[in-house]
Amino acid sequence: MNPTAPNHPGCGHVTFLGAGPGDPGLLTLRAVEALATADVLIADAQVLDVVRPHVRPNVAADALSALRQTEADGASVAAGVPVLRDTANLVMVAARGGKRVVRAVAGDPGLDGDAADEMLACAAESIAFEVVPGVAAAVGVPAYAGVPLRDAQGTDVRFVDARHADERCWGEVGASDGTVVVTATLETVAAAAGELVAAGRKPDTPLAVTVAGTTTRQRTWTATLGTIAQVFKSGKVLPSADGGQPVIAVVGERGAAERRDRLSWFESKPLFGWNVLVPRTKEQAASLSDQLRSYGAVPSEVPTIAVEPPRTPQQMERAVKGLVTGRYEWIAFTSVNAVKAVREKFEEYGLDARAFAGIKVAAVGEQTARSLVEFGVKPDLVPSGEQSAAGLLEDWPPYDPVFDPIDRVFLPRADIATETLVAGLIELGWEVDDVTAYRTVRASPPPAETREAIKGGGFDAVLFTSSSTVRNLVGIAGKPHNVTVIACIGPATAKTAEEHGLRVDVLSPEPSVHKLAEALAEFGAARRAAAIEAGDPVTRPSERRPGSRRRARS
Repeated sequence: MNPTAPNHPGCGHVTFLGAGPGDPGLLTLRAVEALATADVLIADAQVLDVVRPHVRPNVAADALSALRQTEADGASVAAGVPVLRDTANLVMVAARGGKRVVRAVAGDPGLDGDAADEMLACAAESIAFEVVPGVAAAVGVPAYAGVPLRDAQGTDVRFVDARHADERCWGEVGASDGTVVVTATLETVAAAAGELVAAGRKPDTPLAVTVAGTTTRQRTWTATLGTIAQVFKSGKVLPSADGGQPVIAVVGERGAAERRDRLSWFESKPLFGWNVLVPRTKEQAASLSDQLRSYGAVPSEVPTIAVEPPRTPQQMERAVKGLVTGRYEWIAFTSVNAVKAVREKFEEYGLDARAFAGIKVAAVGEQTARSLVEFGVKPDLVPSGEQSAAGLLEDWPPYDPVFDPIDRVFLPRADIATETLVAGLIELGWEVDDVTAYRTVRASPPPAETREAIKGGGFDAVLFTSSSTVRNLVGIAGKPHNVTVIACIGPATAKTAEEHGLRVDVLSPEPSVHKLAEALAEFGAARRAAAIEAGDPVTRPSERRPGSRRRARS
């Protein structure tokens, strides 16, 4: 039975869905399922980017696909839809038309008073609806800030929305000695602290205030009810145009600074909040970007090369036919792009992975091996050591006329690939068909905003995974600013970076993109530890603007 089936045939259905406090990873499995079947998405502006990736492409392009609510006047705006001030009406109009509507709210619908009104409106018209709970900001944000709301001793926990709290509410929580979680804004949290003091809370009661909770923009201040206004003033947090940003404030001993210093797991990640430039193709950058996010970074993928078919496809066509007719003993893949090129040629001829039967398959590294497995091919040889052409040659068996009925290797690769692997295979006694499977050309320049960030110091680090990424990035976007941390995958790439006037701060211990990301994380952790030991605030490289930067020593 489908739990979201409408009560009446021909009538639509509404799912009130909690999208969590901001981290896309906090969406529940049930929420993702509901989004995948939606005909219409109506979302609070602050969670639109969290939920939109999970709806079907045609839904995202529909007129009612996204609702943006402005905090200034409460207006609701959807692409191509007139301004409507009654969100419940907008929801029901779509539902009356037989649509499956997902109404996504920030946090949890059960703690959203407006969502409750919209549910009542649906019930009044017998429109079927369901509620998919989400992680409430009042619970999720303190967890990301390292502020547990309860411990083994237990305590009373009260939740207060400063926008709607009256004198009686402040009096009740002020008289309590339990933990109080206050929803406010940067510019109203000090007034909320004053209300609690006036209601009986001691001015020295610890307070932890978190803005942009669960996102990589998160920041937490620790103070007391009596000092929070001064902390914001001395830290130049206020006055600010950003004073209207929502915050979660935790009042009570659970928010004490000495506790949070030990429990702040999120903001203490080694690359927390770092904007890291990843100049690779989007397909190649995906796993690297995921790894960077696990360290707290915000990766920006900027392609520096584009992959195009070879100018003359006949050589590739003959080689693929040779695979089918038994011309080769081995095929060696030196990149994900090579796998993609062969796979596309197979599909063109109506072939699939079964055409590799009886042929030994080699992959230069783990990423290339994974792309082969996705194709349905399990490689016979992956380097046990260095993931490179040299590493592949170390494990490649020499040609043996007794055990190898065929002495030929098919090597599909880029037009600018080096000759290391070809020469090594010939030395091992193999004949090599070195075939251009694809061409690499310089990509188009990134948007002007990205180019300005690169040259102006908007990025905290850039990862160079080959000499060509150095040359191409500088060619299409300019040289990174001297505050940007430069990380290189190996000595050859580092040398190219130095030739372009860049100082290399991080060098991967192995020629692996994942080891490179690890090395950058270790650099960030050491930088953070040094700042803490010196008693300095922990800042990102882009937050400092030294006058010059020394070139790397040769």
